[in-house]
Amino acid sequence: MAELREKSKASSKFVSFILGEEEYGVDIDKVHEIIRIPEITSIPQRADYFAGIINLRGKVIPVINLRKRFGFEEVEEDSKQRIIVIEIERKITGVIVDSVNEVLDIEAEKIDEAPSLGSKVNEDYIKGMAKLENDQLMILLDMKQILDLDANDHKVEKAA
Repeated sequence: MAELREKSKASSKFVSFILGEEEYGVDIDKVHEIIRIPEITSIPQRADYFAGIINLRGKVIPVINLRKRFGFEEVEEDSKQRIIVIEIERKITGVIVDSVNEVLDIEAEKIDEAPSLGSKVNEDYIKGMAKLENDQLMILLDMKQILDLDANDHKVEKAA
């Protein structure tokens, strides 16, 4: 957790987005760009959360459906959905989210460790919890863990 607080002092900006009924955040330093969903080419015999690949200005980018990755119920595609293009260790991957809200500047003291209470999302995927105005909480995600498909090739159980 100290690492997150130290990093937050240097870069306390997070892109907030909605997935299901929850608000999540990802460190803006990991966000390459945010795009509308283009045509996605399916790849056979891949995990169900792997949506396929897209051509992003001449680069082939794999795309993960974050809803499926987290074991959430599927929804129909709509115009609010976006792909957040994430770059981690020079690897670029897109993640489909329900909608993107805004970029938030969050002070380090407003970020806490995630409680171990059994979440809809695998605890390894959570970097921390940000306390927003009006007593709202935002789950800060560890995109490196989420996108490490070989090491974490499991889905979270669906919430009851």
